[in-house]
Amino acid sequence: PVFSYTEGPGKNSRNNRKGAMKLQAMKYLFVTFLLLSNIMASKIVSIFGLLLPAAVIAYPVTFLFTDVVAEVEGKKSARSLVMTGFYLSLVMVALLWAARLLPPAPFWTHQEAWDRILGATPRIVLASMLAYVVSQNHDVWAFHWWKEKTAGRHLWLRNNLSTMVSQLIDSALFITVAFWGLYPPAAIGKMVLGQYAVKVAIALLDTPFCYMLVRFYERDSRNDPQ
Repeated sequence: PVFSYTEGPGKNSRNNRKGAMKLQAMKYLFVTFLLLSNIMASKIVSIFGLLLPAAVIAYPVTFLFTDVVAEVEGKKSARSLVMTGFYLSLVMVALLWAARLLPPAPFWTHQEAWDRILGATPRIVLASMLAYVVSQNHDVWAFHWWKEKTAGRHLWLRNNLSTMVSQLIDSALFITVAFWGLYPPAAIGKMVLGQYAVKVAIALLDTPFCYMLVRFYERDSRNDPQ
């Protein structure tokens, strides 16, 4: 199950139960940040002259969460979490679409605003889901590839390298699929680079939090009696 602690080598059942209670909060946060990002993306903001979706303050953090889950529980658990997020995103899109079709009350005059903010076009939804599945699965794979190459050392290295490449894949796929043909190629390139620059900065800043969270979730297994 996604929202449970997968028993690993050397972990007793008592530690696993404690790990499950703690790590569930991380997984719930992952889903929360992911679903809110899909809604926040409809607002375009300007940061230091860069035009970005407001989701840029939430979505990059999901890569931190998957890296922590991958480090603590392993690749299988992290991939299950990624796919769970994908399926729940589809459920959210379906429910929003259904709500959009319901006839508004005569006194409710905000249908146009609802459509503009929450009625994402199929192309935007496709771009978002495609970028998410490819980049998040790459992040899990790359994280463990670097872990094997470094013999389990240098958490900062695999956290940053896996996330930076995955964020580039995510930005390039989403912007290209969502806006190709609507804007000149040069403009699309600037949008990709602008989003990527902000995401890389966030990836670098979250490294201390990656160490802190991994140590927090592994503390019981080191200190609890067998």
